[in-house]
Formats: sequence, structure tokens, C-alpha cells
Amino acid sequence: MGFRAPVSEYLFLLDHVLGYDRVAAQPRFAEAGRDTAAAVLEEAGRLASEVLAPLQRPGDLTPARLQDGQVVTSPGFAGGYRAIAEGGWVGIAAGTEAGGMGLPVSLSMAVGEMMAGACLSLQLCPLLSQGQIEALEHHGSEALKALYLPRLVSGEWTGTMCLTEPQAGSDVGALTTRAEPAGDGSHRITGQKIYITWGDHDMAENICHLVLARLPDGGPGTKGISLFLVPKFLPDADGAPGAANAVTTVSLEHKLGLHGSPTAVLQFEAAQGWLVGAPHKGMAAMFTMMNNARLGVAMQGVGIAEAALQAAGAYAAERRQGETPEPGESAIQGHADLRRMLAEMQADTFAARAIALSCAVAIDMARATGDAAWAARAALLTPVAKSFGTETGMRVAETGVQVHGGMGVIEETGAAQFCRDVRVTAIYEGTNGIQAMDLAGRKLGDGGKAAFGLIDEIQDAAGSLRGRHPDLAGPVWDAAEGLREATERMLAAGLTDRFAVAAPYLRGFARVLGGWHHLQAGAAEEARLPLARFYIRRMLPEAGPLLAQAGLGAADLYAVRPPGRTV
Repeated sequence: MGFRAPVSEYLFLLDHVLGYDRVAAQPRFAEAGRDTAAAVLEEAGRLASEVLAPLQRPGDLTPARLQDGQVVTSPGFAGGYRAIAEGGWVGIAAGTEAGGMGLPVSLSMAVGEMMAGACLSLQLCPLLSQGQIEALEHHGSEALKALYLPRLVSGEWTGTMCLTEPQAGSDVGALTTRAEPAGDGSHRITGQKIYITWGDHDMAENICHLVLARLPDGGPGTKGISLFLVPKFLPDADGAPGAANAVTTVSLEHKLGLHGSPTAVLQFEAAQGWLVGAPHKGMAAMFTMMNNARLGVAMQGVGIAEAALQAAGAYAAERRQGETPEPGESAIQGHADLRRMLAEMQADTFAARAIALSCAVAIDMARATGDAAWAARAALLTPVAKSFGTETGMRVAETGVQVHGGMGVIEETGAAQFCRDVRVTAIYEGTNGIQAMDLAGRKLGDGGKAAFGLIDEIQDAAGSLRGRHPDLAGPVWDAAEGLREATERMLAAGLTDRFAVAAPYLRGFARVLGGWHHLQAGAAEEARLPLARFYIRRMLPEAGPLLAQAGLGAADLYAVRPPGRTV
């Protein structure tokens, strides 16, 4: 069985759980009603299932390679990318003035998830372009936007994000790449960047690098960093790719997974680039791109979870092994432990998808209304969605291997590839540990206003459903109260004490959100009650001990000597 894009799941969530009608009611998205959303998802789902999914294994078996200084992509990838570009999918959420569809982020993220589930290695390329488009829309000069946006939106050119250097990983402020004014309005960029996803390839006419570098008067740390647009080929007077810029692909990384996605080491030797945004404000401009990408990465995790779930479910429905307790059932899906694993995979995939899409809806509402409360909701949910979405992808993929048994470690089944491909999602675009610290620190910096507002909403919804579903609504209300108390303890603690328990706090937060969304789903459709009941009874209780760690502080953590430490 091949990958099937989960179009019906998205339509259900939009209709019955996440209130997409509020988005469609905004004048900004007047053309994005329910019928349009359904048509967009159906067409994107067809592309994912029929065009992209067949590229999953070829990308793994025949990785991108560097040959005579040029990257050669995996078989079929160029055709797959053309289908994405020609369908207008790169610019699905981009402004119409540059040729984009101008559709809500919630639809863009749904499309991204389906493409990621089909072939994550290829989906990474348009995701990076979409982030660059948003950064230029917000921070680019009119001249840069006029030249680059139409070509990025159309997919003729692609974009990258160049932050990391050999000595500067998560500590971006330690970068040493330099930018020297050239006297003609441009700058000369010199330095090396590593881990550059789709940093070079043969699928588009030009590749546009957003590069963090320091001007001569840029101070130390992140506050002295500026952002520059550095194309692989310098546009000529007509905007066509002209002379090669001084950007060299030094090598491609040999990675655990995502073999079809070329991850480049790039050397810039006085390469010509143009300032994006104000001098020394590069991190603010880059975060526009990174926040988009973080939610996109959450959807990548969900996409892999969906693909791994489908593969495991198909295998469990066909494989015969031993006597099952279920009458008339001879496949292994009739065994209780197999049923448990498949139910956990299904329940967490739903929860992670709902959390991420709820964040996307909040982004849409913030953009359409200018309401600060919606913006705060989106900011609060971004680290939760990124961390829980990617951890769900890893956990579901690993469980999928277990469902396959011995065949799970045989590469031909594809189960192991899901594990290898998804693992890096918990690392790039801000590690999940950084996401947890962001939630516990910056996102509680409003005194918990956004968090408490969300908790109030959960408890109001659970309270209204007590009469119909007391066995489900009661535990959700109680779990939300536990989240409230944990948040109060977090707010009373210092930053180091918060950071020491940030990861379990985030996971407990996500567990509660998952319970809320499962409750909504079960209340909306009776056929979904069994899965909601399974999650709320068996998985939501995990929130209790996770949230109980809030307030424990950091003393016991720092009392443990790290391995290898000699003093």
C-alpha cells in the first residue's frame, strides 16, 4: 500500500475542532472558504500521493551527490519539484501581488504535512523557500522584493537559510562571517556556513541564500548580526541569472537520513549580497523565517508519523502470526499489544496534528485581525507544536518498526527510513530543548497571560461537555487544572529552575492540549469516541507526573556529575 494523503483528517479538524470558519470569515481570507479549502487539500493530496510518494525510496537509495562541483539530485526529484512549482504550491501563502495564492497558513501547513509524509527530503526544498518569501515580505527593500519574490513564489528560484558555522551552532551570536560594504549599495560576504539544507542543487535556475553576517561596526553577540541576500548567480539587468557569485559548495554531509536532501557546506569568498532589513537587526528578520519554519517542521514530524502509521497499519492487517484473541481475526492486528501500539500511534498523530494546526489558525487570526491575543496564542503554541510534533514523529516511527517486528529493520519495508528521516526534525530550526526553554522563559514572560487564557478555554469547553461525556470531559478539565497549577509554579521560579524542568513541562502541556482536541473530536463525531476515550484514559494521565516536576528546581539536576567530567 502506498502513502495516502490524509485529506479527510484535515477537513474534519478544520470543520469540527479548530474553527476554521473564523479564519474564512475574515476579509483577508474571503476567497478561502470551506469549498476552496477542500479543493486545495484534495489537489495537494493527489500530488503528494501520486507524484511525491513514489520518490521516497529513490531519494534514500540514490542520495544527492556532489559531482565536478555541481550537486546532482536524486532520480525523479527534479520532476517532482517542477510539479510542486508549477502547481503554485511554493507560493500557497505568499501575497498575491508577487503571484502567490494568498491562502491561510493553516492550509499551507496542511499541504506541507501531506508533502512531508509523502517525501520529506523533497518537501524541505519548498519549505525553505516559503520561509525566505515571508522574511522578504516583512523585511526586504522594495527593490529586493520586486526582483526576488516573484521568482521565489513561482519556484523558478529557491531559497535557503544560512545561520550555522562550525563553531556556532545554537549559539548563533558566535558566528564569524563578515560583511564588508562595497560602496555600490551591496556588501561582500566572507565566511563558511554548514548544515545548509538544499544549499545547492540542479532543480532551479538560481538559489538565494539568506546569510547572517557581521558588519564592521557590528557588536558582539546576536545584537550585532545583520542579514543578507546572496544569490548563487547574480541577476542581470533583466533579472535573469547571470554571472556566478563567489559561493562554493565545499561538500555535502553524509547523514543518518534525508539522503535525498543535499545538506551543504558553503564557502562565501567576498560574495556579493544585499542587506535585508536594518543593519544589526538580522536576528529579528531571520526569526520571521525561523518561526514559519518551526511550525513547518512540526508538520514534518506529523507527516512522518502519518506515513509510519499507514505503513504499520497495512503490515499489521496482512501479517499472520499466532493465535489472536479476536474472533475471526488472523492478522497480527488482532493481538492486544499490537492493538495498543497502533492505537497510541493513531492517537498521538491526531493530537500532534491538531496542536500544530491550532497554532496555524492562531497565526491566521492574528494576521487577519491584528489582535494581540491571537498573536500571543500563536507564539505560545509554536514551541509546543514544534517539539511535540517532531517527538511524535520519532515515537510513532520507532513504534512502527516494532509493529513490523524483524521486518522493521529490513530497509526494503521503509519502516526504518521513517526513523532515520524524522530524527533530525527534533534538532534543526531550534532543538526541542531550546523550544522547551522558549516556552518556559520567553513565552511565560507575559506573566502567564496567554497560557492561562488557553487553559480557561480548555476548561470552559470541558465544562460544557460534562453532561454529554462526563467520563472524558472530567479528566480533561482536571488535567487543565493541573497545567494551571504547574504554570503558577513555573512563574514563581527563577529561569534556571524553570529550564531544568522545561522539557517535561512542555510535554505535559502538549498532553493536555491533545486531550482537549480529542474531546472535541469525540463530541463532534461518535465514530471518534473510541480513540478519544483511549487517549484520555491511557495517555492523558501522563501529564500528571510530567507537570508535577514544575517547581522541583535545578539543584538535584546540577548535583549529578556529568559523564566524563574529571573535576
